[in-house]
Amino acid sequence: MVAITLKEKIVVKKLLITLLTASSLIVSVPLFAAETQKLRFGMQASVASNEYRAAEHAAAMLKELSGGSFIIRLYPDAQLGDDREMLEQVNIGDLDITYAQLGRIGDWIPRAKVTELPYVIRDFEHIKSIYNSAWGHQLRQEMIDNYNWHPMAISYFGTRQTTANRKITSLADFKDIKLRVPNAKPMLDFAKYVGASALPIAFSEVYLALKTNAVDGQENPLPTIKAKKFYEVQKHIALTNHMVQDLVTVVSAITYQTLSKENRQLLEQSLESGARHMANAVLEGEASLIDFFQQQGLTVTKPDLAPFKAAMKPMYDQFEKKNNKGLVAQIGAM
Repeated sequence: MVAITLKEKIVVKKLLITLLTASSLIVSVPLFAAETQKLRFGMQASVASNEYRAAEHAAAMLKELSGGSFIIRLYPDAQLGDDREMLEQVNIGDLDITYAQLGRIGDWIPRAKVTELPYVIRDFEHIKSIYNSAWGHQLRQEMIDNYNWHPMAISYFGTRQTTANRKITSLADFKDIKLRVPNAKPMLDFAKYVGASALPIAFSEVYLALKTNAVDGQENPLPTIKAKKFYEVQKHIALTNHMVQDLVTVVSAITYQTLSKENRQLLEQSLESGARHMANAVLEGEASLIDFFQQQGLTVTKPDLAPFKAAMKPMYDQFEKKNNKGLVAQIGAM
């Protein structure tokens, strides 16, 4: 058997779509019109996550709007691979829908990584402004044209905060603190420039590392801090707001081309509703969790963030050496 390349697979799929579209113009009714159209939605998140509940909401809405003729099947818990593998599956049309953060798209389109630099994004409204800006539209079109990733909706994934076994009221309090961060450059650099010692411990080992004082603190969105019960082994939470995270629902452009105009509209309407559902859940959860953590005996502090942002300048300069000069300021001003 002769192996074919990824590019050749995409060409073959697009040719088949063109032939199918042409044949549908000849007959009076669409081919396979009597069959239920089914899309697969893969994600790393578990069934207990906001991401899954948002997808579940979208799937229920699509089924209702289409009268059961157009449905989404959900595949949580990384059943179909990790986030990168699923994006590659969406690229060739083997998977219909998945989630991705704009910063993750930066692995393929480097300028997108500006959205994951600390203190560049202010809040969810800022995320939406960027997504709907001329810059955002250009990025999204490049995702479609070059990678077959059709961004269909954007949501709020949460704002990362810092827990520690010492009180943090200023940038100086981070000096020499052993801070667990993910093994990702933006987070490793964040720890470096606030003066902490970065320890990229596996997420599954964070609770034990905090409990045994192998690390002094960690950083995550408030819902994650609650879900993983980090508050049981930490005394303080500092609202450092260092990274505001988005979540984009990405549909395969190959799949999208096979849909009728009506089904495209139903799919977009349903996925956008799911994205709003998730954003509302995260925002409401964050608002209530401060009280929850205080009830658990934790001290919550709100440091002045201006010195934190100023400390990130070397990171911004390094980023702009490889990308557009002034991009950080441009995105920050949106």
